[in-house]
Amino acid sequence: MSEHSRDPAEQTDAMPDAPEMENGAAAAPADDAALLAAEKERLEAEVASLKDKFLRAFAEADNVRRRAEREVADAKVYGITGFARDVLNVADDFERAMGAIDAEARDAAEGTLKTLIDGIELTSRALIQTLTKHGVARIEAEGSKFDPNLHQAMFEVPNAELPNGTVVQVIQPGYTIGGRVLRPALVGVSKGGPKAAPTDAPADPN
Repeated sequence: MSEHSRDPAEQTDAMPDAPEMENGAAAAPADDAALLAAEKERLEAEVASLKDKFLRAFAEADNVRRRAEREVADAKVYGITGFARDVLNVADDFERAMGAIDAEARDAAEGTLKTLIDGIELTSRALIQTLTKHGVARIEAEGSKFDPNLHQAMFEVPNAELPNGTVVQVIQPGYTIGGRVLRPALVGVSKGGPKAAPTDAPADPN
């Protein structure tokens, strides 16, 4: 039987193959686009994650650098705190030695005694200047209002002429170093406060 005499039904069954091939060819680009979109989304998420990690690491490194700089600066200022506190005891000894000599005896001193007194005074002054050079400053307490951050009250002195809590006597001078209290001043404070101002009685309208 020739090709032209084949049953038409058989020819009809062979026709649908063409559309199926066309649909498959059309589906392939759509699948590729979806894959590309998914890959792009994944890469963008990875980039965002890496950027976040980088920024966090950079911030942490910057914090470490700032902390190290602050610690170095503090070490320069406060590294001699213990030594300075010990030296203050020597300064106290010089001050007590000078305080033990009254002004009249100091003025009357001559010869070797005068040289000794002058030497003690000069050494005491040089010691305070050296402490000041290294950031140690004396707390000027007398006459100021009592401050528990700077002063330590040892006793109270009844005094109605001064505001209550005024430092009236310094037993031991206090010092700061770099703005921090190295040693509080030991002081006596006033108690009582100023007298109330008298009020004039109102005039009798009659």
